[in-house]
Amino acid sequence: QVQLVESGGGLVQAGGSLRLSCAASGTFFSIVAMGWYRQAPGNKRELVARIASDGSTNYVDSVKGRFTISRDNAKNTAYLQMNSLKPEDTVVYYCNVQWKDSRWRLGYLDSWGQGTQVTVSS
Repeated sequence: QVQLVESGGGLVQAGGSLRLSCAASGTFFSIVAMGWYRQAPGNKRELVARIASDGSTNYVDSVKGRFTISRDNAKNTAYLQMNSLKPEDTVVYYCNVQWKDSRWRLGYLDSWGQGTQVTVSS
């Protein structure tokens, strides 16, 4: 199993920056991808940013040019640098890790963090 520990959320003024961290630990064969999702009350959880094992990234359009996802493979940790934050970025952010428990597993398994609140004041 993979356990995730998130940190870095908080309160910031519009235009400010925050950096979220997500550290994965436990027993696994490999990590396929790490990502950040967000979910507002009553809404579906949406992908914010994702980074694959080859370093390729993808972002939701609303954060392109403002957010950057990166990954430290040695530490099994992903980071989300959030710049130029807007009030509409206020929501709970969840770390997600896609991983394999063996080289023979088809597809991957999912683990989720507990969520961290980001609040941007206007």
